[in-house]
Amino acid sequence: MHINDHNPLLPYVPAADRYDQMKYRFCGKSGLQLPEISLGLWHNFGHNADLTLGRKILRRAFDLGICHFDLANNYGPPFGSAEENFGRILQKDFLPYRDELLISSKAGWDMWPGPYGNFGSKKYLIASCDQSLKRMGLDYVDIFYHHRPDPTTPLEETMGALAQLHRQGKALYVGVSQYSAEDTTRAYQILKEMGVPMLIHQPRYSMMDRWVENGLLDVLGEKGIGSIAFSPLEQGLLTDKYLKGIPADSRAAKDGRYLKAEQIAPEKLAKIEALNQIAHQRGQSLAQMAIAWLLKDPRITSVLIGVSKPEQLDDNVAAVKNSNFTASELSAIESILKA
Repeated sequence: MHINDHNPLLPYVPAADRYDQMKYRFCGKSGLQLPEISLGLWHNFGHNADLTLGRKILRRAFDLGICHFDLANNYGPPFGSAEENFGRILQKDFLPYRDELLISSKAGWDMWPGPYGNFGSKKYLIASCDQSLKRMGLDYVDIFYHHRPDPTTPLEETMGALAQLHRQGKALYVGVSQYSAEDTTRAYQILKEMGVPMLIHQPRYSMMDRWVENGLLDVLGEKGIGSIAFSPLEQGLLTDKYLKGIPADSRAAKDGRYLKAEQIAPEKLAKIEALNQIAHQRGQSLAQMAIAWLLKDPRITSVLIGVSKPEQLDDNVAAVKNSNFTASELSAIESILKA
């Protein structure tokens, strides 16, 4: 553990060997590299969270070479609070290292009342980016995403807003999240015609959620678009956390919005137990294997994790040490998942 983790009153000095702890991959056909593990602030950074703990998490992440912090306008609760809290920690600890950090935000989900606080209109996206920059105390974000497809706003308008933010210097790069293969292709082409590259796609992807394999990964590979997978541990299911029941401090017990206790059915637990055994044979925890399984595909630039304590970072980051699988391991994993 880094010496400054013990005393938040001391000025933060990052670990000198931080970039030796992590591997980095180029993001599609760009000059930008992402750490193979990135840190998401979806949970545990709102006003209901312990900010001292959040500060320790961010410090430990950077000490391990995780230089990419991923946010969104509505992360909290309440909406906006994760960005506010991140901004406070940035001012205290990370301002001297701003140029070493990759900071991203997004807009696309419900954020404020009325017709202009949701989805994909230009009015919403421009206002949202400005609000995010103000909350974090930044002049620009490194990546700004449209957070989800909007079935009613013309894609030309949504991509036009991203292009405008890019040209204004408020976002160095732009991307999309959860877009289908078809919509990603269209969005890429629209941005290209505006002279703006689509840098990255952020899809939900895990061993148990494989929708990206039905065309999207092929599009990303063909177009040279990077990708960062979120929910790689399926909200905690792809860990050993639930193998002996539902812990009182787990997300399933405390917050049913993302993982409900009834989702943890006996047949699902049997699959998790079988996967856990393969992980142990590989010398990994199940969480490490789930992350490594995503990183085995070169089209995956980074895996986005969320943690509730600093120690979990060490466990997850260790996954990058072995992301190679034998054919028999992959076959065994597939037979478990398809059973």
